[in-house]
Amino acid sequence: MYTFKEYLAYEVLKPKHKFSWIKALKRIQNNREANYIFWYRAAYVLYRKNNFLADKLAKRINKRIRFKYCCDIHRESSIDIGFCIGHLSGIVINPKTKIGKNCKIRQNTTIGTTNDASSEGVVIGDNVNIGANSCIIGDGVRIGDNVTLGAMSFVNKDIESNTTYITKKESTKKQKQTSYT
Repeated sequence: MYTFKEYLAYEVLKPKHKFSWIKALKRIQNNREANYIFWYRAAYVLYRKNNFLADKLAKRINKRIRFKYCCDIHRESSIDIGFCIGHLSGIVINPKTKIGKNCKIRQNTTIGTTNDASSEGVVIGDNVNIGANSCIIGDGVRIGDNVTLGAMSFVNKDIESNTTYITKKESTKKQKQTSYT
């Protein structure tokens, strides 16, 4: 597990910058996504401490950012370093989800399982790019490494590594027949 400072250096300042608390705080102040990542990682690191008071604080932080940003990423979700959010609105991630390194998620994405308590969570590999309005639902769905999910994709089956996945939807147009008599 990484430290809070390592998460901030990689996700808020990005690897090209040398870490500085002043730079990190300026970026957090001026960027909504960076601000969300800061508070999410604070809750995540506190939750991982397995301490009653730390967990209570983590729960409170998670609840506040959920309402402020309309983004419900549970503190129990296991998300590795390099997590990136394109736009905050409408993202929902189930507590049983495991996400690998360098995952990019865009707006209105849902990652979840059925409501069954014994269901397995979704596992997403490294370097996965998830398009806007995507939905990944199912028990034990596995997405491999280096996968790109197109916008408006619906995933309920496993996807192998090094794949681009899009959901094809056929649109049809029919001319209305009007009769004036």
